[in-house]
Amino acid sequence: MHALFEEAGKFMAGRILSEAESSAQVELDSGKRVKVKAANLLLKFEKPAPSELMAQAQAMAQTIELPLAWEFAPEEDFGFADLARDYFSDNATLAQQAGALFALHEAPHYFRRAGKGRFKKAPAEILQQALAAIEKKKLIVQQISGWAEALGRGECPQPVREQLYKILFRPDKNAPEYKAVVEASRATHLAPLDLLQKAGAIDSAYQFHWKRFLFDNFPKGTGFPQLTAPQPPADLPLAPVQAYSIDDSQTTEIDDALSVQGLGTGSVVVGIHIAAPGLAIVPGTPLDQLGRTRLSTVYMPGYKITMLPDEVVQIYTLDEGRANPAVSLYVTVDEATLAITGTETKLERVPVVANLRHDQLDHIVTEAWLTDPAIEIENTPQRLLDVRDQLSFLHRLAQTLKAQREVVRGKPENFNRPDYNFKLIGNDRGEPNGSEQVQISTRQRGAPLDLIVAEAAIVANSTWGLMLAEHGVPGIYRSQASMAPGVKVRMGTKALPHAGIGVKAYSWATSPLRRYVDLVNQWQIIACVRNGRTAALAAPFKPKDAELFSIISSFDAAYSAYNGYQAGMERFWTLQYLEQNGITELNATVFKEGPGGSFLVRADTLPLVFPVLGAQNLPRGARLRVKLGEVDEITLDLHGTVIERLDDPDDTRDDGPVEDADDTDDDAAVAGPIAIAVDVNEADTNGTASTDNPAP
Repeated sequence: MHALFEEAGKFMAGRILSEAESSAQVELDSGKRVKVKAANLLLKFEKPAPSELMAQAQAMAQTIELPLAWEFAPEEDFGFADLARDYFSDNATLAQQAGALFALHEAPHYFRRAGKGRFKKAPAEILQQALAAIEKKKLIVQQISGWAEALGRGECPQPVREQLYKILFRPDKNAPEYKAVVEASRATHLAPLDLLQKAGAIDSAYQFHWKRFLFDNFPKGTGFPQLTAPQPPADLPLAPVQAYSIDDSQTTEIDDALSVQGLGTGSVVVGIHIAAPGLAIVPGTPLDQLGRTRLSTVYMPGYKITMLPDEVVQIYTLDEGRANPAVSLYVTVDEATLAITGTETKLERVPVVANLRHDQLDHIVTEAWLTDPAIEIENTPQRLLDVRDQLSFLHRLAQTLKAQREVVRGKPENFNRPDYNFKLIGNDRGEPNGSEQVQISTRQRGAPLDLIVAEAAIVANSTWGLMLAEHGVPGIYRSQASMAPGVKVRMGTKALPHAGIGVKAYSWATSPLRRYVDLVNQWQIIACVRNGRTAALAAPFKPKDAELFSIISSFDAAYSAYNGYQAGMERFWTLQYLEQNGITELNATVFKEGPGGSFLVRADTLPLVFPVLGAQNLPRGARLRVKLGEVDEITLDLHGTVIERLDDPDDTRDDGPVEDADDTDDDAAVAGPIAIAVDVNEADTNGTASTDNPAP
């Protein structure tokens, strides 16, 4: 005797070895023996053989017209054999009965299960919905196949193009556009990104990087909502100073300005004046929420996305020719010894008489010009001559402050490499499209005007950081426990030392128009100035406030993403510069070993790090002539081959400049394989894994 039975949702047939009241022992064709509950035994038969019946039943199931069977089926629940007799004949064969069982089981949209071997027809309305869904799925499968075939031919369907960045970086893996890319990648044995490039999905390398950044960080676009810009308090006192800012010509968010009083009196008061949006923007308001969403201005060659709307910036930016609201730190300095003897913070309006632009003045304001009044340079602007003595004093003070910090720091700061400035010709400060001509110029780090501004910012940020701590008011700090290798700068709410700068505490408070954490700190500083000892009660953020930690976490992530994008775009435009100027060889300096026997080198005259091959045992500082390989504008990759060594291997005096061994090389990290979220090895729609594995 044989039996057809159900086990774990599957139908099997075998020879009955023994049978009891509640179960039977059945032997399958494979020889395996299973214990089957009596309720699961659906058919018993002598002939044909189990395997033959299963084959006949499968074939018979394919002949059953489900719509007709549904019409024949009674309204109440029924057994499969009942349906077989209604559908075929009163004398339905074993194969026909088993075929009916299989057909009913495989059509849940027509028939619902009502027990072992029993079913109930689906209501007409539900059936129609199910059939419509099946038809829709069928059309989607056809659409996926059609799109996949088009991609394989090198054509990109518009729906795939529109979903490009979602497909690559944050996909809905059930979406037909995603499935089409996976199917085409498997069929063509091309990596998804290569496939899409060949199909023309990426209009240009620049647009790829730009739109990917927007997709990740500005999914709703970079425009601002309509917001009313609040006005600063009308009762702020007017400061008795003549202040001036020092920035580059591209700067529109002028956060800081300087003033000097008392030259020649023995006691000089240096004013460090910071734009004060915190005097009007209130925490929790829509404008605050906007700043908290963006967290920082985003910079890139030729363009920027500001943290705050321009109409807000224009109220608070320290533009020349007007008295602007400011949080001012007045630092009293002994004119002879340059020792700081006192500090005071005030809320006021500060007259700004000049916005000096260092890119226009660096060739004039040299160390020699500052130290020797007899030096005269043709076409020096009168506004610069008016503050020459002040700049000379500020430069001497900055040099002294830097030297004092370096004693604490334990070693001098490294200014071996220049800063590089990018200028795009053709976009007129509008959004670039990638076709612009790029100009790259250099500016030595630590130039006098830079040093003046940098040291003033350090004094303000460290002084205000300590002031917050003294008043028991929490702030947002940057700290570094030591200069040991691997010890990173961290953000937190405690006033801890910053070993890398050489100060006891370092808050970020000098760029409130450009960084949200600076605006937060400004609110806390204003509370200290207005409330003194009771500031902790009046400050917007209280000690151990969870919101501060949330802001730090969000800012860290956003600032890292923004800086990464800026570095990537600077590399993109540097590679464009090579191609636009037909540069095929460069001089470069080795700064560390790379993977696979390569060496990482830094170009001598461009902001470019890349690996080179073709030489062995190259020490740090070795100077090379390098032949450049092909540029990949999508991955931002560039490789080189050593042509010759330019320095004397036995004489270190002609080595190129290198950084400290523990310095990070962020500009080297922006090139390389792009991590995408398309997995062509995931299980396919039939539940099996693909064996194809296109190169990443």
